[in-house]
Amino acid sequence: MLEELIQYDKELFLFLNNLGTSSWDGFWLFITHKFSAVPIYLLLAIVFYKEYGLKKLLLLLLTIALLITVTDQLANFFKYGVQRLRPCYDEEVNGLMRLVKSSCGGKFGYFSAHASNAFAVAFLFTYLLKEKYKYIGFLLLTWACLVAYSRIYIGVHFPLDSITGAFIGLIFSWLFAKLFIFATLKFRL
Repeated sequence: MLEELIQYDKELFLFLNNLGTSSWDGFWLFITHKFSAVPIYLLLAIVFYKEYGLKKLLLLLLTIALLITVTDQLANFFKYGVQRLRPCYDEEVNGLMRLVKSSCGGKFGYFSAHASNAFAVAFLFTYLLKEKYKYIGFLLLTWACLVAYSRIYIGVHFPLDSITGAFIGLIFSWLFAKLFIFATLKFRL
């Protein structure tokens, strides 16, 4: 059963990865770059500050720092615990795929920290701002989906790596949103 799932994952990876063309490579390299979201996050921080003030913004920034640390370190724990090879190191697919960037990254890739972090931050802001900004969830989760897909497009993660990362990011984001709300009530912010 697990071996079948992994085989389907490899087939889906090859299909999605080989949809890419050199004319789109620059776009997906931009999306996958960790600093490409900085303008979005700065805008969200400004919006949050205007709605809730400096104290809540500082608490939110601390919450985001802890959230990203947890999801990032958990991804590293899984990568070295599970030891699933990245596509470029997997002999079954590396000759059939497109590696868009100059290097593949570390040897292991389960699960995607990029996808996890993108979904974690997107859902946290969605959860906290959804009452005042109706479409923010759609916009932020679309961005997170683009980041997750970019990892497949550029050839550094299998689809299940990105899907698992997204799922982990959503779970921890929900937990940290609850902690943020608890802290704001506890400290009367």
